[in-house]
Amino acid sequence: MKLSSQRTCQLETLLILLASGIAACSDAPSDTSTGDPPAFGLLPSEPSSPGMEGMEMDQVEMEPPPAETPAEPSNEGGVGGDIALDPSSEPGEEPEVMQPPVMEPEVPVFSGPPPKFVGNITTGNSVDTNGLTFSDYWDQITPENAGKWGSVQRQAGADFNWGPLDAIYDYAEQKGILFKQHTFVWGSQQPTGTLSQADVQTWIREFCARYPLTRLIDVVNEPPPHTEPSYANAIGGGTNGDWRWVANAFTWARESCPGATLILNDYNNIEIGNQNQHFIDIVKAVQALGAPVDAVGAQAHGLSGANSPANMIALLTKLHDDTGLPVYITEYDINQNDDAVQLNRFQQQVSFFLDTEWIHGVTIWGWIFGRTWVASSGLIRDGAPRPAMVWLMEELGRPVPQ
Repeated sequence: MKLSSQRTCQLETLLILLASGIAACSDAPSDTSTGDPPAFGLLPSEPSSPGMEGMEMDQVEMEPPPAETPAEPSNEGGVGGDIALDPSSEPGEEPEVMQPPVMEPEVPVFSGPPPKFVGNITTGNSVDTNGLTFSDYWDQITPENAGKWGSVQRQAGADFNWGPLDAIYDYAEQKGILFKQHTFVWGSQQPTGTLSQADVQTWIREFCARYPLTRLIDVVNEPPPHTEPSYANAIGGGTNGDWRWVANAFTWARESCPGATLILNDYNNIEIGNQNQHFIDIVKAVQALGAPVDAVGAQAHGLSGANSPANMIALLTKLHDDTGLPVYITEYDINQNDDAVQLNRFQQQVSFFLDTEWIHGVTIWGWIFGRTWVASSGLIRDGAPRPAMVWLMEELGRPVPQ
């Protein structure tokens, strides 16, 4: 049977609706309302318009609907497909493609202290040395001298020389070992000339921007009575009082290196009783000012001699208990030429460090004999590991140098 043109158009509309969900009949009434759009996807059993009830689809003589093709963009009405075009575009112009904003990389902020480590220092600014790969034996590195402010900036206002420090930091990142900065504020090896608060803040800020993955920092090293920076009064003063200059240094370090563990570092604080108490008093004073001190550092150079393990353990425990802070052994060395004596000290002292939960890490201050700060503390002599090195590597489950 033949259908009227109106019914044919209506049926074509239904089939197109069923096939593509898009109305295409030019003489079908248009819906210009601004309410909800009509529901698409009628089931075949539902009537589509008056006069269609009861009609089976195989009774209709018509061309099959064309295969669905993507709608071509159109500039009519300022829209093309589903993409809104720039309303300022002239007909025929390509629409402006909006680029996503460029996001600045976020400064990493770590959660809590890094895993416990046993690390070492550079050897004359070198890392791998004497045919040995540093990262085979140590999982943390501290620059012995390259990180000191006076090594990076020789005098007030001079350009920064980052070269040696860049190489050490890059090595740590490539090898996946921890990088520890030594040191921001100290009474020695600082730039010459008159240094202001702005100079100190710039030094800290520039360092942290350049080395954002630094995990630990000796923020203030060896406070009085040991050393005092020439600019202490310029950054807050308070020596033997509230120690405001120390507190300010920690505040600025936290602002610039928010993810690093910030350490107050000193010597003789686990060897000599009155120096232990003096150091604790400084920590408590700056804590009262709100300084973000995360840990305390004990250099431990004085453990080479006759200092008894019992005295060291008592003072070290007091340091932790009275400050409420974890402890890092920051510059450990045993200055003994006799292999057996050095081994004995390591076994007595390092065993305690490794077994004590609130001691979060140990940095040994040099490992190549003859190239350490003190003459007889090296652990590799004439290319061979000394007994203390063999014992330590076996304790840590690391390879023994051959």
